[in-house]
Amino acid sequence: MSWIYLDNNATTKIDELVLEAMLPYLRESYGNPSSVQHWFGREASGAVETARERIASTLHVKTNELFFTSGATETINMVLQGIAQRYRRKGQHMITCQTEHKAVLNTCGILEKQGIEITYLGVDQNGAIDLSELAQSIREDTIMVCLMAANNETGVLHPIKEIAALCQQKDVLYFCDATQIIGKSDINLDELPIDILTLSAHKIHGPKGIGVLYIRRKSKPIQIPPLINGGSQEQGRRGGTLNVPAIVGLGKAFELFDARPQIKCYRDLLEDKISEHIPQIIIHAKNAPRLDNTSCIAFPYLKSSEIMTSLPELALSSGSACATGLLEPSHVLKAMGVPDNDAYGSIRFSLSKYTEKQEIHKTVELVTEAVEKIRQQSPIWALYTKGLLD
Repeated sequence: MSWIYLDNNATTKIDELVLEAMLPYLRESYGNPSSVQHWFGREASGAVETARERIASTLHVKTNELFFTSGATETINMVLQGIAQRYRRKGQHMITCQTEHKAVLNTCGILEKQGIEITYLGVDQNGAIDLSELAQSIREDTIMVCLMAANNETGVLHPIKEIAALCQQKDVLYFCDATQIIGKSDINLDELPIDILTLSAHKIHGPKGIGVLYIRRKSKPIQIPPLINGGSQEQGRRGGTLNVPAIVGLGKAFELFDARPQIKCYRDLLEDKISEHIPQIIIHAKNAPRLDNTSCIAFPYLKSSEIMTSLPELALSSGSACATGLLEPSHVLKAMGVPDNDAYGSIRFSLSKYTEKQEIHKTVELVTEAVEKIRQQSPIWALYTKGLLD
């Protein structure tokens, strides 16, 4: 069977050059970077700092503003819980959005039980927030705004430049989950006043289990206590022996950023051809600013699980990989006002630099055949086409 992988917002194929860069630090250069008394430790420490320098150069930040973690989920927990704890005297109010990643929403739910008040901004039918609503939601006791750069399910982009400027004006911290946008759009943190940012390597053809926390150096330092206590690694921000091979891989992945303009062309081709061959589908947020690689398409009155089961050759997703197995429709689509029948039938197609044009054509062919067959056998679809269902 020839596989076609279109689930790159869940994770990406590791780049061969990334793997090659990592291997020496799994084999011969296996020292602990904290053990600088000998060559093995110094070699590992040097590799970590080289990776940190590469990432800092790409993001236009200082190396002492970057800290390695296991990934965005750990960082989100560290930042939300740490800021709530350290800034409790200043205020007990945070702002986020209904379409944030579950790592944010579930952590906010924990904070609410601890007395932190959370404002969840709504979105319109395109998944966009209202900046005026955000401005009105910021209060004297607001300590942080947490809004992602790009949605993992729909690819919808938030106006992070305007959000950052507003938070700076209101003297409120802005924490941005940049996991999906890094490597797909340029982020210059020298020009963009984001206070705190996180990302994961496995979304940019790097290894799993490694990510970055960025904390802007300010005249009044941002206080985030460690989530994981241990030694003095990462300036005391995160205890534990550094994952040197993964850090090296992350640094190499940053070096290999390859913004391929054909990704948007391929995504548009996918949407155009599916629309041409399959009537009565919905492309969520089609006219909204989106990531070039992401398309979320609804096949009304069908179940996405049934469609994907009929497509063993395709690696697709019905939404966030973190929500796999849930019986409820996507919280992102529900927040956008998408009816259950459309939400249950929505599939995410997410492309990468490895996606080929012929794979797009084959995907359209396979999806068309599967949907037509399921529709022919579906009594609910028959009722819908006869106008007997809303």
